Formats: sequence, structure tokens, C-alpha cells
Amino acid sequence: MDDKADRIRDYRDLVVWKEAMDIAELVYLHTRGFPREEAFGMTSQMRRAAASVPANIAEGFGRAQRGAFIQFLRIAQGSLKELETHAALCTRVGLLPAESHAELNALCDRLGRRLVSLVRSLGRSDVAL
Repeated sequence: MDDKADRIRDYRDLVVWKEAMDIAELVYLHTRGFPREEAFGMTSQMRRAAASVPANIAEGFGRAQRGAFIQFLRIAQGSLKELETHAALCTRVGLLPAESHAELNALCDRLGRRLVSLVRSLGRSDVAL
């Protein structure tokens, strides 16, 4: 198989980036309904964490070095876990409906598994970047 054909050409082609963007968009939609007094609290925290995931995937890819990309994917994983925690807290205090939390949590779980798989595959020397 041609090594060049196996290369990832653009971060926007990555499923993890696309799914992270979908999650960020969903978080923006859900947090629109939060009370105004949460604008500088949980709304801001959730949006920052959600936006951080695709941003770190893109930044890591842009570094064009395998080690740096893996490091930024791990940062994205951390931001995803932060978002999951904020969503759980919002549900506990009544800011986020249970159905919305379940939907968001399912998407985060799937993306988290994909990020782990990508990090593992990039750790192998036979995967081109």
C-alpha cells in the first residue's frame, strides 16, 4: 500500500475533529437555555471545554510532528473529560435536562474511545503522519 495514500491530509478530514465540532455545537445549543446568572459560570466553562476539544485536535495536527499531535490529542481528551464533568454537575443542579445530558454523554463516550484509538495508532511506528 502507498504510504502517501495512508497519510492524514487535513485535520478537518479527521472523524475525531468532526465529532468534536458536533459536540461543541451541541453544547452551545444546550447552554443557550441556561440562566443568565450562569453566563460567566457554567455556560462559559462548558463552552470553553467543548471548544477546546476540536481546537486541540487541530493545533496538534498543525504541529506536523507525531509526538506533538499525540500530546494535543491527550489534551483534547482531558478537555472532553472536563466537559463530561460539567455536564454531569449541570444535570445534578437542574441546569441540563437528563435527556440532554444522556445525549451529550453518549457522544462524548464515543469520541473519547476514538481519541484513545487514534493515540494508540499514532504511537505505532508504521502509521504515517
